[in-house]
Amino acid sequence: MAKNILLVAGGDSTEHDISLISAGYVQEQLEKNPEHHVLSCVLHDRVFTFKDGAKGFFSSGNNFEIEAANGSKSTVAIDCVVPCLHGFPGETGDFQAMLALNNVPFIGCEKEASINCFNKVTTKLYLSALNIENTPYIFVADDSEASLKRMHDAFIAFHGDVYIKAASQGSSIGCYHVTDESKLDATLREALGYSSLVLIEKTIVHRELEVAAYEYKGELHITDPGEIVIPQDLFYTFDEKYSSDSKSTTTVEVKDLNPVQKDIIKSMARRAFKGLGLRHLSRIDFFLGDDGVVYLNEINTFPGMTPISMFPKLVEHAGLPMSEFFSDCIENAIAAKQER
Repeated sequence: MAKNILLVAGGDSTEHDISLISAGYVQEQLEKNPEHHVLSCVLHDRVFTFKDGAKGFFSSGNNFEIEAANGSKSTVAIDCVVPCLHGFPGETGDFQAMLALNNVPFIGCEKEASINCFNKVTTKLYLSALNIENTPYIFVADDSEASLKRMHDAFIAFHGDVYIKAASQGSSIGCYHVTDESKLDATLREALGYSSLVLIEKTIVHRELEVAAYEYKGELHITDPGEIVIPQDLFYTFDEKYSSDSKSTTTVEVKDLNPVQKDIIKSMARRAFKGLGLRHLSRIDFFLGDDGVVYLNEINTFPGMTPISMFPKLVEHAGLPMSEFFSDCIENAIAAKQER
């Protein structure tokens, strides 16, 4: 019997357009399963819009009301939602809260884990509590005299080289590399325009490694790390991630890592996945410092699914077709909801 799968893309963040690219790939994978009837829509300003102009909304439970452009109406019972949303309201937990309130199954992390991982400050606090190595940092909530002093003190303690990051943004939006103390105050104020909390991190000379952490057939799997190779004079900005002019490259095989380093990365990823209560999928990013120390950098609860994205590349490289992965997530989400 066919299952009605609502694929939701877009959202209201700076990553709206990237989400649409990801959704194209996800739809292609979902439709490889003949049991999936995929309804693909774009969410913007709380309105679900389909390609033909129809609008939709959840009325009660999993009943999804669709009003066509000509005014005709229909109701579809949604079996599972795939929230292909980068940033607000998907990775922030808002969308998951709405689905949970309506008792609608969905794949991916639930509300609390999404909130905690999207906020870089909260993630740092969890990682520290779980005794998982992460880069030295402070955070501030305003540009008061006291906050500015703390930032300048940290800048000196971090050897005059820091990253200033808006706490609740994705794809390196609101992220700045600062080595000139005279630019700290203005940079902080710019970052506060993106988020109410701002992280000030010590710069670590590093290689950037990523793993896919995902559940399949009831077991948690951590892939071998892949690597983002970034030119030395750049960092992984939004443009470096998605522009056709990007100088960065990716690889799913890092041949010069020793077994101990791989084990450390996988152990940290496993502890983070379980400790922060993740579900189904995540991409977990690491720094391998030039001192040999491994630092967990951040967690992405619905990673990119574009042609250059690491999560699907790593999962496929591990031997699992993404179409089978999504099918298993959907079955798991539906079963979990039925058990409640």
